[in-house]
Amino acid sequence: MAPSGQKKKGILERLDAGEVVIGDGGFVFALEKRGYVKAGPWTPEAAAEHPEAVRQLHREFLRAGANVMQTFTFYASDDKLENRGNVQRFTGQQINEAACDLAREVAEEGDALVAGGVSQTPSFLSCKSENDVKQIFKKQLDVFVQKNVDFLIAEYFEHVEEAEWAVQVLKSTGKPVAATLCIGPEGDLNGISPGECAVRLVKAGAQIVGVNCHFDPEMCVKTVRMMKEGVEKAGLKAHYMSQPLAYHTPDCNRQGFIDLPEFPFSLEPRILSRWDMQKYAREAYDAGIRYIGGCCGFEPYHVRALAEELTAERGFLPAGSDKHGLWGAELKMHTKPWVRARARRDYWEKLKPASGRPYCPAFSMPDSWGVTKGHADLMQQKEATTQDQLKELFTKADQKKFP
Repeated sequence: MAPSGQKKKGILERLDAGEVVIGDGGFVFALEKRGYVKAGPWTPEAAAEHPEAVRQLHREFLRAGANVMQTFTFYASDDKLENRGNVQRFTGQQINEAACDLAREVAEEGDALVAGGVSQTPSFLSCKSENDVKQIFKKQLDVFVQKNVDFLIAEYFEHVEEAEWAVQVLKSTGKPVAATLCIGPEGDLNGISPGECAVRLVKAGAQIVGVNCHFDPEMCVKTVRMMKEGVEKAGLKAHYMSQPLAYHTPDCNRQGFIDLPEFPFSLEPRILSRWDMQKYAREAYDAGIRYIGGCCGFEPYHVRALAEELTAERGFLPAGSDKHGLWGAELKMHTKPWVRARARRDYWEKLKPASGRPYCPAFSMPDSWGVTKGHADLMQQKEATTQDQLKELFTKADQKKFP
C-alpha cells in the first residue's frame, strides 16, 4: 500500500519501472455463480442492484493480491443492456456510476488502481456505423471521466476494427489506455493475425496491449508473444497484458470457449488449479508480460496464486497468503499423515488431477458455426428472442451435429 498521504503510482509508471501488475478476476462468471448476474446477457446490473456483492468480490481480489480494480462495467453499454428483451430497472449511466464508486472505494483500501472498461457492442455486430459505435463508447467514457478512473481498458473484442474505434475514443481523455482482444493464435474473427492486431491497437493509441477471455493461459501467453513480436518488428513500443480464462481450452477453435458444448454451464471439469495458475504466472512473466490477471472462471484463490508465484519479483506476499501455506506447506498441521505427506512443492507440481468422470472425453467438439459480423444470425435486436427464432436455431444446431 502507498504510504498515507502519498499519491499512488499510475499504471504506466509501474509498468515503465518493470513492476508486475496483478489484475483481478472474472466478475460476470463469479457473480453468476453467486446468483447476481444472469447468464445469457451477462450484463452488470449488480453494481447498482446488489452493490454489496460487487464490493465483496472486489475486496476478495484485493486481498488476493490484485493491483487493479476493474469497474464492473462489462457489457454496460446501453445497446447491450437492452438487447434481446433484457429489461432494466437501472440506466446504463446508473450502472456505470455505481461500478466506478465501488471500485474506487475498495481500491482506496490498498495500493490498487481503478480501471474503467468498455467492451464489444451489439451495434458493431449489427453493422452500425463507426460513428454510432463510437457514440456508445463515448457515453460510458463520460462517466469514467466524471468519476476520474486511473486508466481505461478496451477489453473483450473479437474484431480488431471495433477495438481500434474504442481505443480512439478512450485516448481522447489523455488517460492511459489498455486494449485486449479475445483472440487466440489464429487471430481475430476476420483472420487478422495477433501481430497485426497489436500493431493496429498501438497505432490507435493503446499503450498496453494483449488478450483476455476466450482461451486458457497457455493459449493466451502464446498469443501475446505473437503480439509482442509484431509490435517489435514494426518498430513500436508497448506494454503487454494477459487476462485468460481459468479453464483448459486446448480443443478450442478461433471462436474460443463459447464454441465448446459445455459453455457456459458445464465448464467446471476444465477449471485450472492454483498450481496451474502459478505455472501461468511464471510463463507470462518469462514472456515479457507484466500485467498479469484473469477473466472468466478466475476466483480470488487463482489471483492469489499469481501473486504468490511472483513474490520475489513483487517483493511481498498478498494479505490472503496469511491463510495459505506456499505449495501446501500448512498441510503439515493436518490430522492425517498421508495428507501431511503432501506438504511439499514437488507433490503438487507432479500431480495429474483426475476428473472423477469415467465416461467423459478429454476433448470436446466445438460447434464451429463460423459466423461473424454481418451474418444474419448475428444481427441483434432490442426485442426478446421469439420462440420461432429459437426453433430455427435448434434445428440448425441439430443439423450441424447430425447432418
